[in-house]
Amino acid sequence: MAVQKSTQPAPGKPAPGKPAPDSTRRSEKSRRAIYDAALALVVEVGYPKTTIEGIAARAGVGKQTIYRWWSSKADVLMEAFLDLAEQSLEGAGPAPYTFPDTGDLAADVKGVLRATVDQMNDPRFDVPSRALAAEGVVNEQLGRELVAKLMQPSLDLYIGRLRAAQDAGQVRPEVDPRIALELFISPLAQRWLQRTGPISHEYTDTLVDYALHGLAPR
Repeated sequence: MAVQKSTQPAPGKPAPGKPAPDSTRRSEKSRRAIYDAALALVVEVGYPKTTIEGIAARAGVGKQTIYRWWSSKADVLMEAFLDLAEQSLEGAGPAPYTFPDTGDLAADVKGVLRATVDQMNDPRFDVPSRALAAEGVVNEQLGRELVAKLMQPSLDLYIGRLRAAQDAGQVRPEVDPRIALELFISPLAQRWLQRTGPISHEYTDTLVDYALHGLAPR
């Protein structure tokens, strides 16, 4: 039997007159759908009940697509949350990765902590970040990744601002900036995680005043 030339396009090739599909755009669309699905499921059913299969079904992709990019649901949620934070920063102005330095250390730290409070009180951030924080307590590897990818960049900004204040004579030169920044952020983190009290601008303003001026009579 003679072999006839097929009139169908070869697999993976567009039919004549049709543009080739943009695989980059398709992949980005799938990735975005997976991010949204992971964040939504954690809010709706909690981290323990969120599964790769559930994320795939919600995103409308095969689970093999997820495993091609990530090795676990923790990795998916971590990247989805980092992407959410990135989007938030993009809307924060032209220089979102800098710590303000107006020359007034108290005002600058208060401003950053107020923005942090606003984010903590936003359900889009609150539930996924709680899920990651809780899982990071029992999953050491995830906990270390949380610090390295999410927390450390912010901590470095605090350290840089405190060192600038030292150079300006506003903070004692022997103060360790890495320890000093915990006076601002650790009480806030504990109150938020354990729900021991409301978090507000007034609360973080008071933290800064106590940290910078101490508790002893002046």
